[in-house]
Amino acid sequence: MTPEDLQDYLAVVLTTGVGPQLLHRLLNRFASPDQVLAASPQELSEVEGVGVALARRIVSHEFRELAGQVIESCRRQEIQILVPTADEFPRLLTEIPDPPSVLFVRGQLRPSDSLGIAIVGTRGASQYGRSQAERFARSLSRAGLTVVSGLARGIDAAAHHGALEAGGRTIAVLSSGVAEVYPPQHKDLGQRIAQQGALVSEMPPGTKPKKGMFPQRNRLISGLTLGTIVVEAAEQSGALITARLAGEQGREVFAVPGLISAPNSRGCHRLIRDGAVLLQDPEDVLEALGPLVEGVHLSSEQTVRHAAELQLNDQETAVLQSIDVQPTDINEVVVSSGLPVPRVLSTLSVLEMRRLVRRVSGQLVQRV
Repeated sequence: MTPEDLQDYLAVVLTTGVGPQLLHRLLNRFASPDQVLAASPQELSEVEGVGVALARRIVSHEFRELAGQVIESCRRQEIQILVPTADEFPRLLTEIPDPPSVLFVRGQLRPSDSLGIAIVGTRGASQYGRSQAERFARSLSRAGLTVVSGLARGIDAAAHHGALEAGGRTIAVLSSGVAEVYPPQHKDLGQRIAQQGALVSEMPPGTKPKKGMFPQRNRLISGLTLGTIVVEAAEQSGALITARLAGEQGREVFAVPGLISAPNSRGCHRLIRDGAVLLQDPEDVLEALGPLVEGVHLSSEQTVRHAAELQLNDQETAVLQSIDVQPTDINEVVVSSGLPVPRVLSTLSVLEMRRLVRRVSGQLVQRV
């Protein structure tokens, strides 16, 4: 996308209020952003959801000029602007019912972030809740998952801290612009996240947080991940919105139990009652996550197709990486892995028990 095309696209996005459904209808009708901006108010009004006032806004020059200012502001502050067609745009977000029209990123997104897990919960967290959020974040980060949360007080902050302490990656999804960290006391934490992961928002720099924007932000937290863990949530907690969205997006939902007498445990217990996976240990997450829709390339030698593969030792990984999704002869596995036949056979048994491979016949195996 050329700078001019980006400015046109961003102008339409800003005009429609970052509404992905309306944007898609406009682009389906006019084929390109510049044609949208060149259309007459009457032509625009023929698109469902475009009233007279919005049509007049679209044909004005105000938003194209604003788009240019946003692009320049992002350039100065080293903020990436990602459109859905960009290679860096997270694949998982393209699969949700209402994907964002644009992402503003401070830091860096990586392909390995497709192995993401959300950890969310109450702002008024107890010591127990904060310690559990940090514990799960540390362990899952060390296993290779990217921890995603919302940079709020309480559970969110504890999750980000846990991932950072483990030297892992973490992503904070904001309802404000990524240049303005909210709450202000998390400015230093936000800077660390940008250095060791990314701050992400669909709102342009300069946008202030508003209460009604948090549910819209929450769909991105769950949408960026394979599953959502809720740690401490009251019955009306916003974390339950994230859990509901995760379920609607076809992602796993997990909950950490707490004291039955604690109000901040009731939301988690309700999730468990309704079918969420009860968590006791971080390993429970890796075992519960199903096969990935698309393999994640961690290196030229390793492609992960199931989160449980992150728990394997070097020998198990070597054998697994020697097996294709198509039936593979065991003799080829022996040659490719460089391991003796007895070790390969015993390792295959372990991988079968973990449901990472299956035996097609006496001599053929394949990855699940």
